[in-house]
Amino acid sequence: MSRGYARRQFTLAALAVNAVRPQRNGWSAIPSFAFGWPTSELAPHLLGAAAIDTAAELTVRRGKASRIGLLAGVAAAGLLGYTIAGARRTGTELDAALRESIGDGYLDELELPGPVDLRLPRGSVARPFSLKQRDVEVLRNVPYTEGGRKAHLDIYKPKDRELSGAPVLIQVHGGGWTIGNKEQQGLLLMNRMAQQGWVCVSVNYRLAPKYKFPTQIVDVKRAIAWVHENIKEYGGDSSYVAITGGSAGGHLAALAALTPGLADYQPGFEEADTSISACVPFYGVYDLAGITNERAAIEMRDAFLGPRVFGKDPKTDLDDFIQASPLSHVTEHTPDFFVIHGTNDTVVSVNQARTFVAALKEKSDASITYAELPGTQHAFEVFSSIRSQHTIAAVSRWLQWHRAKAEKASAAR
Repeated sequence: MSRGYARRQFTLAALAVNAVRPQRNGWSAIPSFAFGWPTSELAPHLLGAAAIDTAAELTVRRGKASRIGLLAGVAAAGLLGYTIAGARRTGTELDAALRESIGDGYLDELELPGPVDLRLPRGSVARPFSLKQRDVEVLRNVPYTEGGRKAHLDIYKPKDRELSGAPVLIQVHGGGWTIGNKEQQGLLLMNRMAQQGWVCVSVNYRLAPKYKFPTQIVDVKRAIAWVHENIKEYGGDSSYVAITGGSAGGHLAALAALTPGLADYQPGFEEADTSISACVPFYGVYDLAGITNERAAIEMRDAFLGPRVFGKDPKTDLDDFIQASPLSHVTEHTPDFFVIHGTNDTVVSVNQARTFVAALKEKSDASITYAELPGTQHAFEVFSSIRSQHTIAAVSRWLQWHRAKAEKASAAR
């Protein structure tokens, strides 16, 4: 059996080990994420490719059998199979989280234009990067304030369908506050919600280190204000605006939801409406100041947030980091939250989500749903996979339930 085959199988086995047991310490956490995230979400494709490689080696290439190479292949296949099985359980785990937080009968409250469940859409796993939907129209680069391309947003809505009073979902991209744009993230969720009659808005914002924080949250709030003032022209209902985002976008979404009207983050538009009805942050950062004294949070603050994002020393300007932490803004009255985080996240510790959710449940009178996904890395729902499709379906259910709840409350007033 060729050395090339053995090397490929050993490499795949190493990738699978990292996906199941990622490295979490220091700088090794970032490459562990970089290799573990695609391996976890593309496990079916990798397993299929490994099987084809082995079959070709034994038949077409007729290589001499190598016990070590075959053992590596078997180990890789076993670990990838384990990963796939975990991803397939995600739908059941999410449904259980929804039932625990909003009640077993939540599905009875939903009146939807089409089927919405936790099954995988046909072809969604086979074509992981095919994210466009023919029945969804995208209006590109609508300006929400003065400026360049970072002052633009995209609007997703049903194609060839007139809307009036549709619920609105704002998507905030991640990228460590330093990279990324509105076309790269949240596409699965926005397309699904647009198919169900929602208006979805994906926003750009200026990036660090050129633009220091709080520029990013100021821009997001400007976009929210724009939505409240203008979304009716696109068929949206400005009285119901939910927000979502992943990683840094999850941080910005949560911070915006918890700080409506905060003057420090709304310079020059202090009186604008930046209220949010509901928030769905994915693998967000909720403690930028080390409030919890957790080692990972302090390391992120000192090694990255201070020099790269804030351009400040947390030893002398700690209050700015505290104010930027959603954890510090949890009060008695907050919007409802659906918080999602993976246990294998090596970029943002799952402890961030656990602490944030505990504070929300302790202090707030809001409805709080928390889904902690076993074996799940950072950025898991950026493209289509078994796990991401299950998760997006659950978020869709939650958003539809929440919209129905808001409509009933409005009618009762």
